[in-house]
Amino acid sequence: MRCALTIAGSDSIGGAGIEADIKAMGSIGIHACAVITAVTAQNTTAVDRIYPMPVDMVIDQLESVLKDVDIKAIKTGMLYDSEIVEAVADVLEDHDMPLIIDPVMVAGVGDSLATNDLGRSIKRKLMPLCELITPNRHEAEVLAKMPIRTEDDATLACELIGKEGSSVLLKGGHMTGKNVVDYFYLSSEITRMEYPRLERAGHGGGCTLSSYITAHMAKGLDIVNSVIKSRELIQESIASMYVIGKGDKIVNPLVKMHDDSVRFRILDEIDGLADKVVNMIPQDWVPTSGLNVAYSMPNAAGPEDIAAIDNRIVFKNGSLRKSGKAKYGSAEHASYMLLSVMKYDPEMRATINFEYTEELYDVMEEVGLKIVALDRKKYKDLRLGEITDATIREIGYIPDVFIDRESGKKNYLRLLGKSPKDLYDKLELFV
Repeated sequence: MRCALTIAGSDSIGGAGIEADIKAMGSIGIHACAVITAVTAQNTTAVDRIYPMPVDMVIDQLESVLKDVDIKAIKTGMLYDSEIVEAVADVLEDHDMPLIIDPVMVAGVGDSLATNDLGRSIKRKLMPLCELITPNRHEAEVLAKMPIRTEDDATLACELIGKEGSSVLLKGGHMTGKNVVDYFYLSSEITRMEYPRLERAGHGGGCTLSSYITAHMAKGLDIVNSVIKSRELIQESIASMYVIGKGDKIVNPLVKMHDDSVRFRILDEIDGLADKVVNMIPQDWVPTSGLNVAYSMPNAAGPEDIAAIDNRIVFKNGSLRKSGKAKYGSAEHASYMLLSVMKYDPEMRATINFEYTEELYDVMEEVGLKIVALDRKKYKDLRLGEITDATIREIGYIPDVFIDRESGKKNYLRLLGKSPKDLYDKLELFV
């Protein structure tokens, strides 16, 4: 497994520092090794006490990890004082791997996490070794020795901070404006990265972002793609902040892991429904091309976020059976129909298709399911997803079943539901 290293302080509330770094790196598949520079007594409202680790202990931790583990990328967070900065730099100058500096100086609650000479030591000793530094506005003002009020100020600060060769990501969360604008300084050029401003950034945002970047670089991504992917992730992390105390919310460093767990659960639910369907559906309900069940991720962007049974469910040797396991991207037609449906009701994320027969139609109607035909003749130049969209707009609601009569092909009854369980509950009404 690929490994990265975080050199930072411990946060007793578990929302920032080493604790956030380990969770953020682990959420995207990187094992995080850790060197603790300080132990803090803090919560969501204040930093009550800081105990910096003895310098020789910091060195021993660092050397112990580096002599045993193939570290692919390193980040530094809270280093606290110049003595620790210089000790870390002395060890790292003999090792060649990407170094990302998060120049932590002030906690999110406003309390200092550094001595006064920290900025000078970072610039003099650590920045010559690093690939990227990720200051917020206040940290950038210390490093650039200038106030930052305007876009021109931000651009100049990036140039001053990065003049020794380091790339700079000046985070815009502490600046004013409707949107958050980050300034990415790379190879003497500035790129503005603009994002919708969410609520006030919570506890651990800077730590989590720099950890995402470090983890992506440990995976082998270049600095540009690492920054872009990580900035998208931190936007989701901030959007899903949660409350554990009386002060700042906690930025969610596990947002990617949650996303992956949902993807796996969806596969399991489709396989579970398919296993039930093969034992309950009559042969004449199964299209010759096969029957399939599809289930979408929440907020799916395309067919790649919608799973179905690979190669469908077909009759073979006298029995109905799955041709494969549930897999994302394996139900193109059903996917585009679902994407259109979810525009009007994001909870309607599942579908199963049947061969159209008058008997099945009558049974569905008898149990009270709302059935609407997709008019392929009227919308002959449109695809299934577009026809679905036009039909819903025309009738003003989402039915339980669409009749899909394909010109020159078989006709289908496409049952819709919120989930595989919802589909199964509807199946039990008429099977």
